[in-house]
Amino acid sequence: MIFDTAFIITALVTMLVVIDPIGIAPLFLALTRGMTPAQRRRVALRATATAGFVLALFAFFGEALLGFVGISMPAFRIAGGILLFLTALDMLFERRTKRREDKTEDEETEDPSVFPLAIPLIAGPGAIASVILLMGEKPGAEGMITVLGITALTLILMTLVLMASSVLDRVIGKTGIDVITRILGMLLAALSVQFVLDGLAAFGFGPGAG
Repeated sequence: MIFDTAFIITALVTMLVVIDPIGIAPLFLALTRGMTPAQRRRVALRATATAGFVLALFAFFGEALLGFVGISMPAFRIAGGILLFLTALDMLFERRTKRREDKTEDEETEDPSVFPLAIPLIAGPGAIASVILLMGEKPGAEGMITVLGITALTLILMTLVLMASSVLDRVIGKTGIDVITRILGMLLAALSVQFVLDGLAAFGFGPGAG
């Protein structure tokens, strides 16, 4: 089986940008305030494992669910692209970070691993939409292996970043995190527009139609 390098790169960039491990790290610190390093490691593992389970479910059954409710994949691709574009705008103008910080203030729980860390901070609407869209871009075993593998790789990176979040916060600082978030936002905006164009082409519009 020969894997599509371009698709692998697209999937990797999409999942890294949408899940945004570096952007979640400061919020993880806020949610786990007062915990020991061992407790933080357990929370990080539970959060990423739960998010992985949710995203895997949508990778396997997301398109079938769309078919059940009568939504075509091109239509979902356009809707998902618009959703990702709005997420990109949030990243560029810091609205997503502000919402996440509001959630951390509103939801003071002893164990934040499932909510709000796993859902909706890691496996949020953007990540779920991305998994379904990417599976639709490359149907079959190759696409499934690629998407699941990239998602797993992203979540492993997320786990490592969360475990090292205290050090990361001191090294990069708020300004560094803001810069990285904006760069990722621009990449996501471009990818979201491509999703919309692909969906329109499937309906017979645009240069890729037919």
